[in-house]
Amino acid sequence: MEHLPSWLLTQTAAHAGRLVTERFAEVGARGYHYRLLETLLDGPASQAELGRRTGIHLSDMVAVLNELTADGYVERSPDPADKRRNVVTITGRGRERARELADRAEAIQDELLAPLTTAERAELVRLLSLLRRGAAPA
Repeated sequence: MEHLPSWLLTQTAAHAGRLVTERFAEVGARGYHYRLLETLLDGPASQAELGRRTGIHLSDMVAVLNELTADGYVERSPDPADKRRNVVTITGRGRERARELADRAEAIQDELLAPLTTAERAELVRLLSLLRRGAAPA
């Protein structure tokens, strides 16, 4: 199996997923929290837009937003242009949390990629980006 790129990618992705889950859990967070807060640093967005930009399914979005709202990291308010939808905005506290989680995400990358040199890390990212673009729907 070690000669199959698909198997190696699957095993590495599982390892990366465990690291992300464990390291974010150590500070009471989830990967979804980081993805949403980072996205909201670009400005307010509707829940649907956040789903598109983060890849988080809308059925999970409400639960994640409820968690972030309860912790004071985001605020939801009716969209003035369309009262049927909410606009989500990051709070000052959320900006601090985003910085904390970004630092943690960087540490996770360092842990995951520890066996690689700086040049090898850059090459891996380049190659994975090519694969991802090739897998994107046309």
